[in-house]
Amino acid sequence: MNVAIRYAAGSDIGCNRENNEDSGYAGARLIAVADGMGGYAGGEVASSTVIGSLRSLDTGAPKDDLVEILGRAVAEANEKLRIVREERPDLSRMGTTLTAMLWSGDAVALAHVGDSRGYLLRDGELFQMTQDHTMDELLKAEAEQAGQQADPAETSRLSHVLYRVLDGREDREPDLRLREARLGDRYLLCSDGLSGPVDAQRIYEVLSAEADPQRAVDRLIEQARDNGGPDNITAVVADVVEPDHVTGNEPPLIVGAAAQS
Repeated sequence: MNVAIRYAAGSDIGCNRENNEDSGYAGARLIAVADGMGGYAGGEVASSTVIGSLRSLDTGAPKDDLVEILGRAVAEANEKLRIVREERPDLSRMGTTLTAMLWSGDAVALAHVGDSRGYLLRDGELFQMTQDHTMDELLKAEAEQAGQQADPAETSRLSHVLYRVLDGREDREPDLRLREARLGDRYLLCSDGLSGPVDAQRIYEVLSAEADPQRAVDRLIEQARDNGGPDNITAVVADVVEPDHVTGNEPPLIVGAAAQS
């Protein structure tokens, strides 16, 4: 089935930060969010480097090789981070999350590393497509496998500690999967500056109520700020539509730190 996406993106510094370390991208075939970390300049460089590296994918990719192509692109972006770290020792602690989706017709590859998130609104239900790579989620999974329950105090303490990010080091493999897009699907990629202060129920309500993708993005960012905006806030929304519902001439959107690089 031949489909297209209608997309929107936005990024906000939040209420407590001095700079925006998030980056986002939305184009006809690629959407992505990266949440940088590692000090005042480090996070900005990390997220913008990764988004800048992935942008070339927006020209299109063969359907049969979609996951492999996206996986290689993430590896190449991580290699660019390694080079930057070698050239700038002051950025040795930098890293970034990444959640990205690459389209070819109704096939879409999803790559994910870190605690940014991907959501799908389909047939009136909201699904979280990604799993946070945080220590609390790892402890919960290990306890579940052992038939036990993780210590709530311990998981709460580790809820923001990441065990997997892109930082230029080896063995930084993302979760990769192939999905089928359907007409009427709405996808949201966001940094934890949105998914932290805004719960899934409220995200569902906004995505369901706002038909226009840009208005949905703006409302979600506004909601995160109303709830304290403790971190940078970045959101990308993509609606799966009939090809004749888009002109094909819409320019890609680059937001956050990547828009300044």
